[in-house]
Amino acid sequence: PPRTEAELRTQLADYRPELKGTSEARAASRFMLLNPPIPWILRPVYGVLGAAAVGLMPRWTRWPLRLPYLPVTEAVAVRAGGEALTRTIRWVIAPSIEPTLAPAASATSA
Repeated sequence: PPRTEAELRTQLADYRPELKGTSEARAASRFMLLNPPIPWILRPVYGVLGAAAVGLMPRWTRWPLRLPYLPVTEAVAVRAGGEALTRTIRWVIAPSIEPTLAPAASATSA
């Protein structure tokens, strides 16, 4: 999977000949963005994440899916919210670093 915005753009460009704005594709994007199969309490967080994901999409990928292009909103609010959310997720799922105790010295050393 792409790890940078540049890698995402390259991968999308490679897929471009295969991408179609079918009614099924539009229904799937609406479902994932507006009716995700998650608890209601998580939907605001998911909404920020979804908006940030759409914000990374080039305009040519949005039009066939009828997704809006809102450059000012995306630059000011969506990108900042998405970055804060992904930083929080990384912090939550990062392996915890717990101090380890040094092995006790043997009581019977010769």
